[in-house]
Amino acid sequence: MFHLTQETEADWWEVEALYDLCFAPGREALSSYRLRDNVPRVADLSLIARDEDDILAGAIRFWPIYVGDHAALLLGPVAVHPTRQGEGLGGFLIRESLAVAAGLDWERVILVGDAPYYQRFGFTKLSGVTMPPPTNPERVLGYDLKPEAWQGVTGDVRPYVKG
Repeated sequence: MFHLTQETEADWWEVEALYDLCFAPGREALSSYRLRDNVPRVADLSLIARDEDDILAGAIRFWPIYVGDHAALLLGPVAVHPTRQGEGLGGFLIRESLAVAAGLDWERVILVGDAPYYQRFGFTKLSGVTMPPPTNPERVLGYDLKPEAWQGVTGDVRPYVKG
């Protein structure tokens, strides 16, 4: 059993340690991290899962971005502690966060990931959407929070700037 809550500033170091444990060294050198530089994560969608002993078992974050002139959410990273993998926690984090996002004022979600894994949640390959290099275009996937939200949306993915 897991308890899901919004990530707080007090959780930040623990979540970062989980990401360091689950991902290769240099994860912050990935081009998707340039889209996150100096941009606050979407607090309502950045969730953590703790087990019955209050130990951090998983985390997911979302970031605002633009695709062309359209706002979108960038999903990632999502991580599950190695001792809790295989229990369905990653899927739980994804499904729950998408359900929360659907109730907010967002229309679409994008991520860079393995299609066979993310297709089970409704993600599909995006055409005409260009992530910063070096990103394999086959791994650029989208999810409609509103019907047909990705229809006609093309262009470069760029950082979110209010204004």
